Amino acid sequence: MSKIITTLILISVTLGMKAQSPIGAWEALTTTETGVQHRNIVIFADYYQVLSVYEVESGKFVHTNGGTWKLDGNVMTEKVEFHTDNAEKVGTQSVFEVKLTDNTIQVVGSDVKFKRIDDSSPGALQGAWLMSGRVRDGKMLQRDTTRSRKTMKILSGTRFQWIAYDTETKEFKGTGGGTYSTEGGVYTENIEFFSRDDSKTGLSLKFDYELIDGNWHHKGLSSKGNPIHEIWSVRE
Repeated sequence: MSKIITTLILISVTLGMKAQSPIGAWEALTTTETGVQHRNIVIFADYYQVLSVYEVESGKFVHTNGGTWKLDGNVMTEKVEFHTDNAEKVGTQSVFEVKLTDNTIQVVGSDVKFKRIDDSSPGALQGAWLMSGRVRDGKMLQRDTTRSRKTMKILSGTRFQWIAYDTETKEFKGTGGGTYSTEGGVYTENIEFFSRDDSKTGLSLKFDYELIDGNWHHKGLSSKGNPIHEIWSVRE
């Protein structure tokens, strides 16, 4: 067999092999020593991820952490940008092995195995976004997305979570999340947890949305009933 044919076969085999990716949403159910069931959700977007824990029955918020991620083979490297249990972890990096299949992901040495919820589909708004502005009284108020105070929203194909935090002060401000859909220019959030007010759990909020020059315009009423017009930009 000639070298050219051998090379072509190797290229064909390589292209045919699909590298497994964690991008999307994952879920694991765990039970505390007191018998309370927790839902653990991880959302991976390009370069950014978030893990959240909340009670299944009540929706009571328990924990969240996240930041950047990189997967090299089976070695995951994460840099923490926010952490509700230990602010001193903000800015630190952790490296660990994972077992990743098409349908499951598990940290080596952990008993908790996450099952895939989605692979980022259908995901019209899949990715990591930073709030970059608001419109008030017809005027655009821009926000510097490079500053340490951030409001980030991470979406998979079916799930969303927003997180407000400060990487300089290491302060966590708040978070909320659940499932979402996009149909006919309407973005709907179904809230499953809300760190600032557990009573918001179960609310379904509808917003008009539009992508303009790559930016996500988000208009409607907040969970408090106040009119909002937010602008979100893709986080690079």
